[in-house]
Amino acid sequence: MSENLHPFESLTPSYIQDAIESLGYLCDGRVFGLNSYENRVYQVGIEGEQPLIAKFYRPARWTREQIIEEHEFCFELQEQELPVVAPLTNSAGESLFYYGEFMFALFPRKGGHAPELDNLDNLYTLGRMLGRIHLIGAQKPFAHRPSIDIQSYGRDSVELISSKFIPAELQLAYDSLSTDLLQRMEEIWQQSGDLNFIRVHGDCHIGNMLWRDNAPNFVDFDDARMAPAIQDIWMLFSGDRNSQQIQLSEIIEGYNEFYDFQPRELQLAETLRTLRMMNYAAWIARRWEDPAFPHNFPWFNTVRYWSEHILELREQLAALQEPPLQIF
Repeated sequence: MSENLHPFESLTPSYIQDAIESLGYLCDGRVFGLNSYENRVYQVGIEGEQPLIAKFYRPARWTREQIIEEHEFCFELQEQELPVVAPLTNSAGESLFYYGEFMFALFPRKGGHAPELDNLDNLYTLGRMLGRIHLIGAQKPFAHRPSIDIQSYGRDSVELISSKFIPAELQLAYDSLSTDLLQRMEEIWQQSGDLNFIRVHGDCHIGNMLWRDNAPNFVDFDDARMAPAIQDIWMLFSGDRNSQQIQLSEIIEGYNEFYDFQPRELQLAETLRTLRMMNYAAWIARRWEDPAFPHNFPWFNTVRYWSEHILELREQLAALQEPPLQIF
């Protein structure tokens, strides 16, 4: 393959089908790309059977051991009859496979839609499910997968953006603001005391939940890491403070049926939101050499984008001064 080509450009329909048929399946020629940028995900037709979902991992992102930990976490949850979409295994119990330079996994296709978070019953159900997931996630740590922290999500992201991407006319504003944000987040983190880091989904937004039969199916554990439990909860909040307070009450009521939520973690919610924003910008920056990113994120790396990013971060600095939500 040419040095100028990105590895994912070799994932032609015939290559994808060859990879899957190397495991003994017979493809029927239907290959549809699904919405995924970090990895490449496809729905692939199988002769006489339901289509499968094939996930080709981005080379050099995760090690084999880190991916297997993700899979094993899913299997643990599945064994406890939790609604997670776990990878398929072969007769030897293997779930991670190799074809050419790629590691890949296969998943069953599941239908569903995003949950309606303005429905309080749905929030209660989500709380119960997350409580069960975290009960299992707390039983042992990841040995190979990293943690969500201020260094990797915050400082490393700021260093990359400041040194290579921020426009010159915005450099001073970005550097000054990011310094204040990192200092404030560090203060909040330290005030929270000895936090309990457990295995979490890590990217628990509504796009990673397929609602069906009055229950969610959790998908895509690719960002599973060690983190405080609030990491999987704060993304379910929306609206003004009063609305978020009501949402929190419903979620925690269901959550505490299975796992005890630590109220002091609530002060981390806006910190984790800020870190996610910083990490998201750095994620696109790190992938800018992948042709899919300039194509799908054409607004990135423009003065307008970075001006809006700085404005959002200013709003987060104000939010970090506010008292956290409370459990009554």
